[in-house]
Amino acid sequence: MNQGFSIVTGEVSRLVIDRVDKRNALTRQMWEALPGLLEPLAADPAVKVLVVSGAGPTFSAGADITELVAGTDPNDPMAEIRTANLRAQAALRQFPKPTLAVIRGHCIGGGLEIAVNCDFRFAAHGSTLGVTPARIGVVYPPAAIKVLLDLVGPATTKYLLFSGELLSAGQAELKGLVDRVVAADDLDVEVDAFAAKLVARSQLTIRSAKETVTSLLAGEDAEPAADKRYQETIASGELTEGVRAFTGKRTPRFRWN
Repeated sequence: MNQGFSIVTGEVSRLVIDRVDKRNALTRQMWEALPGLLEPLAADPAVKVLVVSGAGPTFSAGADITELVAGTDPNDPMAEIRTANLRAQAALRQFPKPTLAVIRGHCIGGGLEIAVNCDFRFAAHGSTLGVTPARIGVVYPPAAIKVLLDLVGPATTKYLLFSGELLSAGQAELKGLVDRVVAADDLDVEVDAFAAKLVARSQLTIRSAKETVTSLLAGEDAEPAADKRYQETIASGELTEGVRAFTGKRTPRFRWN
């Protein structure tokens, strides 16, 4: 275990929030450690997909409340944990390969922040999701609100932040907060099948699509990066080989009469 996380590497790598005795509550030390744990996985070409889960019956009950106002600056006791939290969220959001959160039990507060910064969320029936700053008087940072806003739109973002209410997995799916809800006993099978599908797809296509979506959400010009990836797939022969594999035969040669 590394700073409250455990990691298993492979084509489908797994990052597990591993603090079972505290319902996987996230500490400042864990937020600080997360970017460094993600960096080698991002750089490893053998890693195709990252699955993020919680050890035991809970994804994460949120941030460790005892640390929220334990900072060294009396004028801003949350400054240090807020900085670490936002850096960790950004590192997960910018991870260049597909990320999939596997949600069981509670996924609340900081746990939901981890989940919504993944590309996909699969949840077991019986899970509950929510973000609860309104219950304790925390001013939620704009960067974190933007992630929710892009995912579920303004109405649901306001509902979650204003009310602090928890949603069932089914309610979260209807609002777009969760991509797929399945029986708890089938969750690992569904996750493994979807991860295997992503591994089998063109990694260049996936990476390009993820970069483009990120750029468009940020209001940036996505054309230069997409054109670069297109040229890469031509130069590598991946497009030609993909067409051959899909059609089951050699790419036809055309000849002018």
